[in-house]
Amino acid sequence: MCKIIIYNFYTYLKTKEHTMYFPTSSILIEFLILAIIDREDSYGYEISQTIKLVANIKESTLYPILKKLEKAGYMTTYSQAYQGRKRKYYSITQEGKNHLQFLNEEWLTYKETLDGIVEGRLRHDKD
Repeated sequence: MCKIIIYNFYTYLKTKEHTMYFPTSSILIEFLILAIIDREDSYGYEISQTIKLVANIKESTLYPILKKLEKAGYMTTYSQAYQGRKRKYYSITQEGKNHLQFLNEEWLTYKETLDGIVEGRLRHDKD
């Protein structure tokens, strides 16, 4: 189920023509990175271009987050030749898949709460 939700979110992002107006936290960027590499291994530039569909991030923001995820054991890296150069690829680990599942559950709760407020279904009870 997680892969279907992530795929739908990823597909939605790919169809957007501009970045979103709302700010994007580093936790959400972590979630997006893990979702991207869960579908298939990817390299930094491709990851950044996909995330730029929703957030205007710079490489100076992305690469420390990639390093943090690698250090946490959520992904590994390997090099592969591409047009005479070495390209660094990121691959999700089982621990990364577990963390992605956690982030996905948190995202769904967060999204449902936001939708409830925006749609008028959810309000703070006044005592």
